Amino acid sequence: MKYSNIRKARFLSRPNRFIAQVELDGCVETVHVKNTGRCRELLVPGCTVYLEGPFLEGRKTKYDLIAVEKETDGGAILINMDSQVVNGCVEEWLPVSGLFPLGAGIKREVKWGASRFDFCISGETFLEVKGVTLENGGVAMFPDAPTERGAKHVRELEKLAREGRDAYIVFVVQMKGVQLMTPNEKTDPEFAAALRSAAEAGVKVLCYDCIVTPDSIKIDKEVKLSLGLG
Repeated sequence: MKYSNIRKARFLSRPNRFIAQVELDGCVETVHVKNTGRCRELLVPGCTVYLEGPFLEGRKTKYDLIAVEKETDGGAILINMDSQVVNGCVEEWLPVSGLFPLGAGIKREVKWGASRFDFCISGETFLEVKGVTLENGGVAMFPDAPTERGAKHVRELEKLAREGRDAYIVFVVQMKGVQLMTPNEKTDPEFAAALRSAAEAGVKVLCYDCIVTPDSIKIDKEVKLSLGLG
């Protein structure tokens, strides 16, 4: 997935979950944040962020905040924090992922019963995607805030698996440099428990990192998972 017209800026503050104040070319600019999660460990005053824009008139903000540099013990890492881009990355990646036969039909936002899933493959396999931006010491974690909706998705996939259908959860870590992915037990024990139950029921849980640049993001390599099973 590619972006255009990328600008480098300095993060100042986040008045609410939808907007941020940044310093761009010596001026304070209000920009749209394309991630409604907390992202407190990412959006630290003074950090470097990347914006897409400016966009045409008719918007309240001229720029979207899409990525941030995070300082770690091993140096700065670039994290894409655009929650809206993740499904597009997966759609690009699925045909070459090796998970399904070549030419398998891939549809987005497919309704099944009372549920709606991110993807349906060949009309019978259902797949949910979760973008991950929280990292600590090389360990990626999801979620960064309690997500009742996320736990509901997992339970719905578990129900499909128990009915004998193929079901997948794919975590997309929006950065490089992580060695392990785990549910964020402390922040959302309900989601962690739902994920373990789904895996035990046969839902396939996978995780991949991404190659991230200021103007692109691409799914790359599989990351080891630790779900706390058994």
